Amino acid sequence: MNDMSVESLLVLLLILIICSAFFSSSETGMMTLNRYRLRHLAQQNHRAAQRAQRLLERPDRLIGIILIGNNFVNILASSVATIIAIRIWGDAGIAIATALLTLVILIFAEVTPKTIAALYPERIAFPATLILRPLLVLMYPLVWAVNLLSNGLIKLLRIDASAIGSDHLSREELRTLVHEAGTRIPKQHRQMLLSILDLEKVSVEDIMVPRSDINGIDLEDDLDEIVEQLKTSQHTRLPVYKGDINNILGILHLRNLGRFLTHEFSNKAMLLQHSRDAYFIPHKTSLNTQLLNFQKEQRRIGIVVDEYGDVLGLATLEDILEEIVGEFTTDVANTSPEITLFDDERVLLDASATVRKINKLLGWKLPINGPKTLNGLILEALENIPDNPVCLVLHGYRLEIKQIKDNAIKSVLALRNQ
Repeated sequence: MNDMSVESLLVLLLILIICSAFFSSSETGMMTLNRYRLRHLAQQNHRAAQRAQRLLERPDRLIGIILIGNNFVNILASSVATIIAIRIWGDAGIAIATALLTLVILIFAEVTPKTIAALYPERIAFPATLILRPLLVLMYPLVWAVNLLSNGLIKLLRIDASAIGSDHLSREELRTLVHEAGTRIPKQHRQMLLSILDLEKVSVEDIMVPRSDINGIDLEDDLDEIVEQLKTSQHTRLPVYKGDINNILGILHLRNLGRFLTHEFSNKAMLLQHSRDAYFIPHKTSLNTQLLNFQKEQRRIGIVVDEYGDVLGLATLEDILEEIVGEFTTDVANTSPEITLFDDERVLLDASATVRKINKLLGWKLPINGPKTLNGLILEALENIPDNPVCLVLHGYRLEIKQIKDNAIKSVLALRNQ
C-alpha cells in the first residue's frame, strides 16, 4: 500500500466508504422490512423477497456477515486515510485523518445510507440480498465462529435468544396495526376488523332484545289471536311459551306459516309439533364465543338467561353480525324504532334501548360498563324512580324524562349534541 500513489489511495478510500455505506444501509434495510409484507411477497414467488426471507430466518448470521464486512472496510478505510494524511501533512496528518474520516463515515457511510434504508427498506434490502447471500456462503466459517462466541456470551448473560424476534401480534397490537393502515384499508373495512376484535369484550347481554320487548306466542291466548299474530308477525322466528315468558317451550319458524293458516291447523298442539327446542344462552357469554356456538349448533336465535335460569332477553345471529358490519341501514329513524329524530338537535329515545345502540347510532359516549339500558342508566343516576317527568344532565347529555310507567322510564327527550 506504501507503493501506491495518493490518487490511487484516494480512489481506494472512496470505494471503501461506498462499501461501508452498502453494509450500513443493508443492515437497516433488512432489519426494518415489514415481515408480514415480506411473507406475502414470498408467497407470491417474489424472488428478492424469498432471498430476504431466507436470510432473516437466521438473523444472527445475517448481522454477523454485515458487521464483519462493515468493520473490515471501516478499519481498512481508517488505515488508508491515515497513510494519505501522513503523506500530505506529515505526523500531524494522523489527527487530521481521524477527524475528517470520522465525519465522512458518519455522514456518508452511516447516517445518510441508514436513513434512506429506513425510508425505503425494500429498495435497499432486496438488491442487497444479491451480494449478502454469496458473501455469507463465502465467509461462512468466519461467521460461524463469530456467532458461536457471540451466542456463548449471550448464554452467559442468561438471555433467552429464542424468545426474541417473535412475529406474533397481540390483540392490541393488531388493533394498532389496523388503525395505522390508513387509506390502505377502506374505512368501512377497517371498522369491521376493529369490531371483530371487540367481540370478546361484548356479551350477549349487551346486544339482546330485552325480555319486555320479546314478541312470542303465548299458548294461553285464544287460537284466533294466535293465528292473527302469525299473520302480522314481522319476525321469522317466534318463541313459544305458556303463561309466562320463563316457561318457553320452543322456537317456531314461520316457514311453516302456510299450513297453520289452512284447515290443517286446528289446535295449539300443532304449534309445538312444528317448533324446535329452545336454545338457551348464559347472559355473560361473549359475542365471539356465541358466534361460534350459533355456527356449531346451527342456530340463528337463542334465549338469554341469567344464573337463576330466568329469561333476560333474546339474541339473534343478525344482532351479532350487526356488531361487525353495522346496522343494515344508515337512516337512524329507520334503523331503530327506539330512536326518533325530531330535528337536528332533539331526539326521542325509548328508555329500553341499550346504551351501546344509542352510542353507536348517535355517536354518544355514555358508559357501557354499568347498566345496559338507558332506563337503568338514568335510574342509577337518580337513585330512585321519579313520580313525575324530570330533567337531568347525564354524563354531559341533557335528558328530559317524558313518560314513566310500570316503575320504569319509558321515553326520554334528549339533545343530540353535548
